[in-house]
Amino acid sequence: MISTKSKEQTFLLSLNNLSFSYRYKPVLKNISLKIKAGQHWVFLGRNGAGKSSLAAILGGRETSFSGTYELAPDLKKRGIEIVSFEETRTLRSRERKLDLSEFNETAFDPGTSVRELLAFTNIDSDEASRWITLIGIDSILDRGVRFISTGQMRKVLLAKAILKRPGMIILDNLTDGLDISSQKSMRNLLDDLINQDWLLVVLSRQLEDVPKKSTHVMVLENGIAIQSGKKELVLSDSSVSNLMETPSINFGKLPPISHSETMQSIEGPLLSLKNVSVRYGDLQIFKNVNWEFRHGQHCHIYGPNGCGKTTLLSLILGDNQKAYGQNIHIFGKLRGSGESIWDIKQKFGQVGTELHLDFIGGMTNLEVILSGFFDTIGLYTAHDDYQKRHSLKWLEVFQLEDLAKKQFDELSFGTQRVILIARAMVKYPAVLILDEPTLGMDLYNQKLILSAIDHIAENSQTQIIFISHSQGERPNCINQELYFKSSNKIFSVSVTEN
Repeated sequence: MISTKSKEQTFLLSLNNLSFSYRYKPVLKNISLKIKAGQHWVFLGRNGAGKSSLAAILGGRETSFSGTYELAPDLKKRGIEIVSFEETRTLRSRERKLDLSEFNETAFDPGTSVRELLAFTNIDSDEASRWITLIGIDSILDRGVRFISTGQMRKVLLAKAILKRPGMIILDNLTDGLDISSQKSMRNLLDDLINQDWLLVVLSRQLEDVPKKSTHVMVLENGIAIQSGKKELVLSDSSVSNLMETPSINFGKLPPISHSETMQSIEGPLLSLKNVSVRYGDLQIFKNVNWEFRHGQHCHIYGPNGCGKTTLLSLILGDNQKAYGQNIHIFGKLRGSGESIWDIKQKFGQVGTELHLDFIGGMTNLEVILSGFFDTIGLYTAHDDYQKRHSLKWLEVFQLEDLAKKQFDELSFGTQRVILIARAMVKYPAVLILDEPTLGMDLYNQKLILSAIDHIAENSQTQIIFISHSQGERPNCINQELYFKSSNKIFSVSVTEN
């Protein structure tokens, strides 16, 4: 039950014995909390702790809970804004439905621009300009939101929330998808956000994202508040630091490759790009990219938000018409020489934020993995006994066999990402592309993902392309690096080999 408070009450927000279940599974259990004016709270916990469910309830997105949730009348009247992974999913889904590219002669539809997305307020006002500059999106105001990176999308959604001047802003892991420089800027920006006339609630999975000016912390684990109170006291508790540690990880033996999955012998580079450039209208994404990816290599592609990493992948995977007419060879064949997109995709496995955003609910984890045989988002083709056994073996590799019949959308974000890696590997692709695979992960799940990648590289013929924002975050198997560098706001690449 959501209600507003009487004038005699002094709390901005109050939760009393709040519990929530998803498909009969308890997600939050007896959460009680009172937030007074002047307090700045952080909800801290690992993947699956219940933070996002709590954010959905606080933001009014979820109402089927027990207990009470009271919000000060003024805050309720002004409204509540959430900046989260789910908000990104909703916006991208809307833009996809509105995409008219295939009906235009130029095969290009800019879609909703960032400026248009923010048009509900006076974007040219001094206050709006100040926030837009602080957040760092002034250079992309006229770019279509479908052409900005995940990190840039997170910044845009933050600006959208701020410019509405709501009563409460909920920030769900705000640094997700941001490069190292942007992460530092965002952590500094949090102090400015705390000093405003709204109630700011921060959700975080890592200690370094707890704002300096925050005053109180609630630590969640398995839907239970295990610690709650003043920040200094909570964070000094050894049980909290132990909770955030990363335990050791062991993996099972990889399933054998069947004859139908044996890699075809390919002479020369697996991928070759020579003087490749991409431009959309007046927007130059990158220019004169030269890169060869050969047998035995595992490549780390990195660079700042908006440099063109995802665009480069779309050229390789056959999803981008800008590949036609350029010197791009994929597995020894010139792109556009008669191969189908499905021929290309059959040799690739893919895991990334875009795929994760697109993946539908209502499927068991076994069905999700089985869909990897058919390169579909969903399972629409009958599978045979071998494919089922093989998919179950991949669950065993990651010690997740007990989750086979459970629903994909019941899992924590981190475990979902591991399931998607298993999905990508069931056909033993020649190349496994991992686009920011640790995005949205706590430290344990980051270690899990990186260790899983090394396990695959060491024990299979699959070669790795790993995309991230920074040089430091990568698996140990990497022996080639492709770095996006900027000159006069136009990106090119530098390739080095270890």
